[in-house]
Amino acid sequence: MKGSIAGDPRMQEALYNRYAPKMYAVCLRYAGNNDDAQDLLQEGFIKVFRNLERFRHEGSFEGWLRRVFVNTSIEHYRRKVHLNSISDQEEKGIEDASVTVLDQLAERDIVQLVQELSPGYRAVFNLYVIEGYSHKEIADMLQISEGTSKSQLARAKSILQKKVAEFLGEKRK
Repeated sequence: MKGSIAGDPRMQEALYNRYAPKMYAVCLRYAGNNDDAQDLLQEGFIKVFRNLERFRHEGSFEGWLRRVFVNTSIEHYRRKVHLNSISDQEEKGIEDASVTVLDQLAERDIVQLVQELSPGYRAVFNLYVIEGYSHKEIADMLQISEGTSKSQLARAKSILQKKVAEFLGEKRK
């Protein structure tokens, strides 16, 4: 890592080669397609190389990298997507259906289905379900209300349930 901080191109390439596949997977969860994921990957690594000296060695380096890529993805969608706020009344009308059928799918199948969600639903779903953030944290990150975060998640789960049912129906044929 010291060579990468000093700007040694060989060391930076080695760091990129080591972590790019895992960070690409993070980007792909937030992106709508491979091209957007590649853009996020490139943008994330630019930030990593510019800020390597800020890594404080208090946790894992991979965890720090992951946070950089999640934040890069969030910033990208915050610029491009505006999530519509909902009223408390609308929030109360949204049912949070069970997603137990998701447990039956392989991870790659879930990623594929999640990519088909709209950017807003996809961002909230990833942050809550995959990354483990609370609705309050998501609301702060995406500059939306907690209610909007909850409704986006509920809607994402509902859409995913329908997509999963269709997907499983097609696989059984």
